[in-house]
Amino acid sequence: MERAAVFDVDGTLVDTNHLHVATWWEAFRQAGHHVPMHAIHRAVGLGSEDLVAHLIGEHRAKREAEALSSAHKALYGQYFDRLPALRDAGRLLRRLDHEGWAVVLATSAGGAELSALRRAIGADDAITATASADDVSEGKPAPEPVEHALELAGVPPERALFVGDTVWDMKAGSRAGVRCVGVLCGGIPRADLVEAGAEAIYDDPAQLLASLADSPFARVPSER
Repeated sequence: MERAAVFDVDGTLVDTNHLHVATWWEAFRQAGHHVPMHAIHRAVGLGSEDLVAHLIGEHRAKREAEALSSAHKALYGQYFDRLPALRDAGRLLRRLDHEGWAVVLATSAGGAELSALRRAIGADDAITATASADDVSEGKPAPEPVEHALELAGVPPERALFVGDTVWDMKAGSRAGVRCVGVLCGGIPRADLVEAGAEAIYDDPAQLLASLADSPFARVPSER
């Protein structure tokens, strides 16, 4: 494969961001923290430890991150058997695979959560590799998840695109030297994604699939 299409998963391919908001909110509430849902929404996409530190501060996070993360995992895990893929997510990955792209997932999810997300997408046959939270020492917005995805695909940054739904995704991709495509289905405003580095914005995987011929994907030529 000489081109890589790197995808975030939560909020980009699977409609889970608001499930994360609700379950993180409940985990914080149970621990005695009153964290507004809008603040949690803006933090979704960070790894668990970074999310907790971002919302309640580094000092408290050092003491509580593990317990809060465990509570969130238990609450969110109740939805593993019914996570909803976003419209045409699987079709988009299969189309790119058919056109010669190495499709790689770069996500803060790992373990059973990642397995549930992949089942929801239902396109394992089109996925070349996955760079998960289990594989890197720093999550988004650090570039490491995207850099690891490129290593797995064997592709340099200039022959890749990164698709995501959060500011953290756009920053991670940009810091890795990869052009970024944003989607609005995670609930983050268009202007925020553009400011963070998105070259183009689409409503969801379905609109990106329908627009591939005019998208940044059409401007990364095949060398065949």
